[in-house]
Amino acid sequence: MINIQEKKVFQVNGWGMVVVAAALFGGALAIFAGVKPDSSFTPTLAAGILLALAGGMCGPGFFLVHPNESKVFTFVGKYVGTSRTPGFHWTNPFAVKKRVTLRIVNFDSQKIKVNDAGGNPIEIAAVVVWHVVDTAKAMFNVDSYKNFVAIQSETAVRQLATHYPYDSHEKDQESLRANTEEIAAKLREQVQVRLDISGVKVVEARISHLAYAQEIAQVMLRRQQAEAIIAARRQIVDGAVSMVEMALERLEARNIVHLDDEKKAAMVNNLLVALVSESEAQPIINTGTLYA
Repeated sequence: MINIQEKKVFQVNGWGMVVVAAALFGGALAIFAGVKPDSSFTPTLAAGILLALAGGMCGPGFFLVHPNESKVFTFVGKYVGTSRTPGFHWTNPFAVKKRVTLRIVNFDSQKIKVNDAGGNPIEIAAVVVWHVVDTAKAMFNVDSYKNFVAIQSETAVRQLATHYPYDSHEKDQESLRANTEEIAAKLREQVQVRLDISGVKVVEARISHLAYAQEIAQVMLRRQQAEAIIAARRQIVDGAVSMVEMALERLEARNIVHLDDEKKAAMVNNLLVALVSESEAQPIINTGTLYA
């Protein structure tokens, strides 16, 4: 494949060429006005015809460029350049002009069903914000750069979803639901790599829809709730063990009470029950000795 880079097309001010075309037509009219009706074909008449043809050929060379727009020109099958300067211009009248917008465009992908890293079917969609930065690549490296953006963006979304779980309770594991900023950055990077060949720059890429597939939504919701409960319980137990350990260390450090292994076990049991239990603990006041 030929690698085509954008370059500036030859162009001049359109209003200046309007004056030139008017002068050519004026000269032709002046010649035709001086020719007698019954006179034969003369070099003067031929000059008038040539001036009229030259003025007429100036017409196809005029073109307008609006803000955030460009015109791409080809001549006899060859790319000759791009005009990005807004205004009224003139160039080779035989060149073919095609408009390419430079405005920022939103692509909202369809909801696609794919398996996440855990093998769970999910529905996912994304919004990709992009614009053309190289008009030559956009026009000649791909068949239709808009369709190319759409297909490659959905492919990148599908590939990204298979590398991350929908949700995760592990601290070091990224997930599609919890790590939105990180996932958005990686999605933008993947889409940009795919679209470099088309001369398109990705401004932003972000997941716009994320949900479990309907057939497993209820089951996965219960699973998600169970995982959340387990994660919360694990944190509660870790905190309770730390508190019990701290209590024992402080009691011994301050010589408040000396406990043997049996009493330490009983104290640990009572503290863990009080700290971990879902219901409020009911205290029992012991009026006798600890060994009674």
